[in-house]
Amino acid sequence: MKVTIIGKPGCHLCDVAENTVRDLIAERGIEFEKLSILDDPKLAARYSEEIPVIMIDDKVHDIFRVDEKRFLAAIGNGSTR
Repeated sequence: MKVTIIGKPGCHLCDVAENTVRDLIAERGIEFEKLSILDDPKLAARYSEEIPVIMIDDKVHDIFRVDEKRFLAAIGNGSTR
């Protein structure tokens, strides 16, 4: 399982989402990736008005904020072992 956050530096909502996700996946064996729309024109074209975007296994799960209850339900035990 992999969780990806798409955002950009200096984005307060992105920082909050990243901290929340990192806390929720801590010690669950879930891969985490952070991408910036400033580094990828395709991501910028698609998501520049929706950041942060929280993805689980390359599928959009939430935008703007992390719904913790829904997120935890989606990742289940999250173990990749």
